[in-house]
Amino acid sequence: MNTINSIALIGGGPAALFVVKHLIAEKVYPKELYIFEKNETLGSGMPYSHYGANVEHVANVSANELPEFPLSFTDFVLKKDLKDYPDFAGGDNGNINEYKVIPRLLLGNYLEDQFNILLKTANKLNIIVKVFKNTKIVDIDKKNDDFFNVITESGEIHKVSKVIICTGHQWSSENETRTKGWYDSPYPPSKFTFASDHSVAIRGTSLTAVDAVKTLARLNGKYIEENNDLKFKINEESKNFSITLFSKRGFLPALRFHSEGSPYSEGWIMSHDEIYEYKQKNNGFVDLDYVFNINFKQPLRKRNEKFYQEIKDLSIEEFVEKMLELREKLDSFQLFKAEYAEAEKSIERHQTIAWKETLSAFSYAINYPAKHFSAEDMMRLRKTLLPLISVIISSLPQSSYKELMALYDAGILNLVSVDEDSYIESHDEEGIIYHYTDEAGNKRSDHYRLYIDAIGQQPVQFNNIPFEGLKNGRFISSGYIKFKDPDKGKNEFEQDNRNIVQTEPDNYYLRVDGLNINDNFQALDYYGRVTEDLYIMAVPYIAGLNPDYSGLDFCDTAGKRIVKSLL
Repeated sequence: MNTINSIALIGGGPAALFVVKHLIAEKVYPKELYIFEKNETLGSGMPYSHYGANVEHVANVSANELPEFPLSFTDFVLKKDLKDYPDFAGGDNGNINEYKVIPRLLLGNYLEDQFNILLKTANKLNIIVKVFKNTKIVDIDKKNDDFFNVITESGEIHKVSKVIICTGHQWSSENETRTKGWYDSPYPPSKFTFASDHSVAIRGTSLTAVDAVKTLARLNGKYIEENNDLKFKINEESKNFSITLFSKRGFLPALRFHSEGSPYSEGWIMSHDEIYEYKQKNNGFVDLDYVFNINFKQPLRKRNEKFYQEIKDLSIEEFVEKMLELREKLDSFQLFKAEYAEAEKSIERHQTIAWKETLSAFSYAINYPAKHFSAEDMMRLRKTLLPLISVIISSLPQSSYKELMALYDAGILNLVSVDEDSYIESHDEEGIIYHYTDEAGNKRSDHYRLYIDAIGQQPVQFNNIPFEGLKNGRFISSGYIKFKDPDKGKNEFEQDNRNIVQTEPDNYYLRVDGLNINDNFQALDYYGRVTEDLYIMAVPYIAGLNPDYSGLDFCDTAGKRIVKSLL
């Protein structure tokens, strides 16, 4: 057992939940545990509460894919009245399908319940738990003692020995406050209460965009089941309603398929020892091609030898080109239908789609060696591999697919592929003007009275971190990765001296999104040294060195790493 004076969790959502889970599992018992949550519930965070979901919004995970908790989801659900979730309950609470995706609000209720169980356990272990709900933290600083000052919006100061920042999603509302009809995100969905008898523009095709589509569709019509086929009937007062999705690549998200067990086990992750041993033998860097081989190609070989033989000699760039070739040739909705048929077959036969599952696992595993890549490899990863990964790991539920296709078949949902030169400006009266070049090469400037930015959570940069005390005290710093080849670094610096930094004649660094952290999620200060007792688990703050995060699985693994480092 290891005793710590006090720990403060800034944010009380899923990230904080998993920290508490692992504190108990690893027998790391602080004398005092502070939990500060700006909203009224613990455990659910933004995605699984009414701040990020309505009844119709579903998670892209099922009960069998959830990390381990004190009480199983099935046991929890058997005690619940599921009248608000008739599609999930299927009319029989005693027959819960663990392979069925979970309504997000119901999942939030479950996470809250598990948090409460864990906190009761903590109390029995003589941990003094102090929970502050509806409490926003406006600053964190550290003076000349061993304690951090955690400062609330009301001015209260709490002194703690260790701080773990778990603040989760952070959505802007900058444009919403100054332009009528321009929304910076679809969250919370409760801000949309009105019908739209006109065309609507949504930027993005991610799961965030699907959330926006689900919200707007129900305000302007209803879904009807006809002969086992879902139809959308528009309301009379919304007869001019339509939705246009704008996407730079024109891809729709990939669908859920049968998964064989959990691909997110720690067995996929390079250990600390493996990383540092490799770096010692390879000029101080972990090579992206090496990680792609051991964490994608070799696991794929065990699952599908035939497919492995097709791609074993391909570079990352060649592999991505091969995988995207079909997507770029076919109409997006026709491909969407074909992928649905493939996913349905996978689920019915309980057979995985090996390359997709392995790529999803790879995207999770890559977080841990990523901060040890060279700048060259990090640029390759972001330019080439992550765009493919972002499509494949979407794991769109089949029910969401059916709703999108019902809208498409009704002539209400459209998809427009735009290039890098497209841009948006506010309209003088309402909404925005979308400037883009259509597929025929014509320049367009289309007015939309309602516009929703739905490209998903974007990284939060150093200057936008809300804790001035940490910035002014130089306890945190921006993320940087060194170039392996000085000539390559020099060439990039001459083209872009904003994101490339020269420290010495032959040392060049790529600035990445968010903050600098080490392998244990500890903050690194202005001089690159570890800031003792300060951990950053808020994914928008560490997106540069943590290029992919897989929801609850990420929180579970990160929480365990942080707690083990406390030892």
